[in-house]
Amino acid sequence: MNSQHFKVEASYPLNMKKIIRVWDLPIRLFHWMLVLCIIGSFISVNIGGNAIQWHAYFGYSILCLLIFRIIWGFIGSTHARFISFFPSKQAILAYLQGSSPRVLGHNPVGALSVFALLFVLCVQVATGLFVDDEIAFQGPLAKYVSSSVSSFLSQIHEGNQVVIYTLITIHIAAIWFYKKFKGENLIKPMISGDKEIDPSEEAKYLPADLGRASKDGGLQRGFALLLLSSIAVVVGYLITK
Repeated sequence: MNSQHFKVEASYPLNMKKIIRVWDLPIRLFHWMLVLCIIGSFISVNIGGNAIQWHAYFGYSILCLLIFRIIWGFIGSTHARFISFFPSKQAILAYLQGSSPRVLGHNPVGALSVFALLFVLCVQVATGLFVDDEIAFQGPLAKYVSSSVSSFLSQIHEGNQVVIYTLITIHIAAIWFYKKFKGENLIKPMISGDKEIDPSEEAKYLPADLGRASKDGGLQRGFALLLLSSIAVVVGYLITK
């Protein structure tokens, strides 16, 4: 059986964990590249001076990654698609009440965090394109708007940092909470791509969910690389023209 899907055959011992591919390689690379770019952006903006140009480079990189993630959220693998973890009101309430089944991907509350973080990051990179500090940096789109509009968007860009750092802190705290109190390692699957399901835990999942391993083959990875490269070329052209 293909290693991208179920890696445990029915003839294997019953106590052996079932391994299911949840996160495809494009999603994993997106996640860790975004982490590195956010860290780089944070460091460079606090250094100031000439490092502000690096802050812009990290911002452009985040923009490319976000565009990729949004597109991949519609055409990517099973658990990368937004429709697979869109947090409805009923799903959130059921999860908070402890009456919902376990899921392979994002749970309803985790999904809220994902959408919130994607939104505030989009706001950050969008407003950053219009920033003009009149000293060391001018965003590539600042010349197309009035100084008052640029100033307003610059204030949003500055204040939105607090929201981003708050959401990141909550995200990290949630990872620690699940590891400490629920015994669930959320980082390991984002590195390996696979989630291990103990036979004793299978009943807590919907059978249909356990049968939805994500595709993660060479063709899909190649298409993701082509997509991201195309996005980078288009963004690069638009910010330099």
